[in-house]
Amino acid sequence: MNSFGRNFRITSFGESHGTGIGVVIDGCPPGLELDEQDIQPFLDRRRPGTSPLTSPRQEQDRVEILSGIFEGRTTGAPVALLVRNQDQLPKDYEELREKFRPGHADFTYLEKYGVRDHRGGGRSSGRETIGRVAAGAVAVKYLSAYGISVTGKILAVHGKTDTDQIQREILLAKGADDSVGGIVEITARGCPAGLGDPVFGKMDALIAGAMMGIGAVKGVEIGDGFAVAGMFGSDNNDQMTKDGFVSNHAGGILGGISSGQDIIVRIAVKPTPSIAKAQQTRDIYGNIVEISVKGRHDPCIVPRIVPVAEAMLALVLVDCMLEQTKYHT
Repeated sequence: MNSFGRNFRITSFGESHGTGIGVVIDGCPPGLELDEQDIQPFLDRRRPGTSPLTSPRQEQDRVEILSGIFEGRTTGAPVALLVRNQDQLPKDYEELREKFRPGHADFTYLEKYGVRDHRGGGRSSGRETIGRVAAGAVAVKYLSAYGISVTGKILAVHGKTDTDQIQREILLAKGADDSVGGIVEITARGCPAGLGDPVFGKMDALIAGAMMGIGAVKGVEIGDGFAVAGMFGSDNNDQMTKDGFVSNHAGGILGGISSGQDIIVRIAVKPTPSIAKAQQTRDIYGNIVEISVKGRHDPCIVPRIVPVAEAMLALVLVDCMLEQTKYHT
């Protein structure tokens, strides 16, 4: 399952410490003006090594367009995007060859495949999201022609909501060889009504799947989310007037179909599992051992996951828009 989407289909490839990370987009409509500068700003926001709050790994993450573009426009052929890894330090992970990191996918990958890439987690590394962000940038470019925008923001980190407190909380965790998680909100504005397909192709179901497909995400809310469990129907219903909806508790989706209101999504992001703090684990031989994960890791994934979540929402919206054209052709 390295592919996502029905009409605007992406397939990501590459490992954290391999030659590079990339994505192939199949189904991108022809005629879209596109070059590297449409994509690079999104990758720059995801890039490590930009502040004390992120991983110190130094990667420029420069994107290369390998195919699908002729004279500055998409041709309808697959668009292949590549980012080459430049600052790999696989030796930092040699201790992990025989040890499972708590909270990581080491154990489950080995159970499933019988082999695993211990260098930074391989495909389970957050670096895999480069392909998603690159493809999401193309999706954003397509959506912008229809007046649709996708933006994300940090709501909280480790329970703190003030920007200065958030930064302090991350640095405190870093100083303690630990990590923290948080909450991110993503909003799509300008989305037309009528997108999404009942019963199993509901837009909110597609969004939830897209967000949960991000490695660090452990929860998804749309609209008021879990708060609706404590509300009356009269409070939760979005009443209507001649001018439209009075409120947006549903988060822009009713019956799995977009209502024309803002689509509002929140995700719960877990603390980075790779931490230097000593923990108990097991090795591949079944022995109980102690582990302290060395290497270059984010003390908090939340700041760098914002463009990833934006990309996944944009990919869902493009896919639904292209699906909708089937009803009107």
